[in-house]
Formats: sequence, C-alpha cells, structure tokens
Amino acid sequence: MLKKIAYKYMLMPSIRMRISQFERLPTPAGGVVFLGDSLTEGGLWHEWFPEVGTVNRGINGDTIGNLRARLDSAIVDPTAVFVLIGTNDLGMGATADEIGAEMRLLVRAIRDRAPGVPLYLQSVPPRQPKFADRVRALNRAYRTIAEESDAVYIDLWPALADENGGLRAEFTGDGLHLGGAGYSAWAEVLRPHLRRR
Repeated sequence: MLKKIAYKYMLMPSIRMRISQFERLPTPAGGVVFLGDSLTEGGLWHEWFPEVGTVNRGINGDTIGNLRARLDSAIVDPTAVFVLIGTNDLGMGATADEIGAEMRLLVRAIRDRAPGVPLYLQSVPPRQPKFADRVRALNRAYRTIAEESDAVYIDLWPALADENGGLRAEFTGDGLHLGGAGYSAWAEVLRPHLRRR
C-alpha cells in the first residue's frame, strides 16, 4: 500500500503533464504506436526505425490500469500496436495473476479500438536478479495472453538478461532502465516484426 501511495504523490504530476500533451497532440492515424511505461518512453523509436512512422505513447511510471485509461488519446487508426508494460505493477507488489488480469483487460480495450490491427505484446525485460522469478512468471502469463488474443508475443529476455536473470550490466545504470546499448539490443529484436509491416 505504501508503494502505491508513494507512486501517486511522486509520479502522478509528471504523468498528468505528459497525458495532457497527448490529449492536445492526438496520435496521428496510420502510425505504429508504442505503448508503455518509462522503458517505452525512453526509446527514440522514430530514430531506431526511421523507415516506419512510429508514435511513442510511453509514460514514466505508468501501470497497466493507467495505460488502459488513456487509450483514447493513444489508439487512433494505427497500423500496428507494440505494448510493453507491467514492470511498475510488479514493483508495486502485484502478483503475476493480478497483472495478467489487467493485461487481458488492456488487450481487450486495444482490440475494441483497433480491431484486426497487428498487436505485439512484449515481455517485461529483466530487472535486478531478485525480480527474475516474478518477471519470468509474468512473461509466461503474457505469452498465454498473446496466444489467446491472436497477438504476437515478443520475448526480449534472451537479448537483455544476464546469466543470473538480471538486466545485463552493460545495458543499464540502475538495473531497470536502459541505455543506448540496451535500446539497440531491443530494437534488433523488434526489427524483423517492423520489416513485415
């Protein structure tokens, strides 16, 4: 409970400011939309994939429930949707089952707004090794959700994890967020999926 209260007071003002920009700058139709939290927000997707019209709708600190609540300003006739979210839910103490239930609601909401559009569910990347078992359990749930909802599951774990189940040291400065080498490794995993577009 304390984690949720701290989240509310520390991150909500910055989340609201970014959402207010999204509401004034609606997502252009026909783009590949990247939805997620700080990991997505930090990606310079338009530069990693200059040949693809990408739109970054990531917000630092976002949870699955918060993302679902802001879909109206994020999903506007996209050509594809890439989702990476859940690490903040995990960090706030939610179980894999609880997060999976939230993800099912999110997928359903995306499908309602963009029926028939390719949907890509990305695994939650590794964090510090102490989270490894919980992240793996969550990713197993995500794989099942992708299969059930005719989405493509993208497993980022092999490209980003070290032998202890943590995020590779050369990819991060804090055990959670990515630097250039980490985004480069992530982009290489995504590239074949974007080439099919």
